[in-house]
Amino acid sequence: MSNMNAVQDHQDMLKATALLFLERHQCEHLSDDQQLLKRAVQHLVADFDVLTPTAEKMVHLAYSDLSAVSDRQRLDVLTSTPTHTVINDTGTGEVWAIPVSLIYERILNAPDNGRFRITTP
Repeated sequence: MSNMNAVQDHQDMLKATALLFLERHQCEHLSDDQQLLKRAVQHLVADFDVLTPTAEKMVHLAYSDLSAVSDRQRLDVLTSTPTHTVINDTGTGEVWAIPVSLIYERILNAPDNGRFRITTP
């Protein structure tokens, strides 16, 4: 029975490590989640000497956790202003007021941004 606990503990540690990697590097891959997942798998394989299928499983479990947390954030249209976007985290109660200029500078006007551009005919 203690062997099963050791395996579960190891898997929990790998999943937690994958989640930390995904959180840390998520902003580098705003338009390509597959590349982020691939890098996380490579990280687990290289740093923890696990087989690729095991690393893939742990990364996908961690990504599910990350997605669940990400889905809690909501745009608060009523308190947002023309210059600030207000975002609420329904899980923690945290609220952020983000300048629109910062969103434009860091996301929309980023050199590698192709995903968020609106094209007009």
